[in-house]
Amino acid sequence: MPDLTLFTFDWVPEPPRGFVRDLRVRWALEEAALPYRVASVPFNPRDTTHFAHQPFGQVPWLTDGDLSIFESGAILLHLGQRNPELMPTDPRGRNEAMEWLFAALNSVEMPALPWTMFKFTGSFDGSPAVKFVDDFLKLRLKHMETVLAEREWLAGSFSVADILMADVLRVVDRFEGLTDSPACRAYVARATGRPAFAKARADQMAHFAAADKTR
Repeated sequence: MPDLTLFTFDWVPEPPRGFVRDLRVRWALEEAALPYRVASVPFNPRDTTHFAHQPFGQVPWLTDGDLSIFESGAILLHLGQRNPELMPTDPRGRNEAMEWLFAALNSVEMPALPWTMFKFTGSFDGSPAVKFVDDFLKLRLKHMETVLAEREWLAGSFSVADILMADVLRVVDRFEGLTDSPACRAYVARATGRPAFAKARADQMAHFAAADKTR
């Protein structure tokens, strides 16, 4: 595979460390044992070059030779389509992995993201909006419980679908949102117990910690 460079922020505040989405890509690259470099872009200000690669001024993006790919889901799909360690090679398994990758982004992260933002900002009150999001997330988790109670990984073998789904669910777990979802909690523990995740998380934490010394 051509030279791979993962772009992430040079620094972020402490609360999101360990959860910045370049971790999803680091994790996939470690699982597949692919050589890659990490490059930094300023957290602030975000210049025109940044927006040229990531239209929303976010991270990560990945360059693969002359390709530049943004959005963690698109990056994982790109890597999975080229590496059997990250996605099944048979048509049925590949289709299932892609289904669950998009399910993680659309069906589960859709309620999980606002739910975690309410928790993160301390605005998880009894308002109708919060109750709606909380009920929405609980419904999605109920369905995931049914699925995960019957399988170890979403598409047979571990794949990019599990990287995405586990990363979405572990943010919910950070705020004790999986207390009533034992199969989901066990799944997150299984996924984050993999050596590639431990390496990816440690590298992200070290990357941001090193930046503290220069600020």
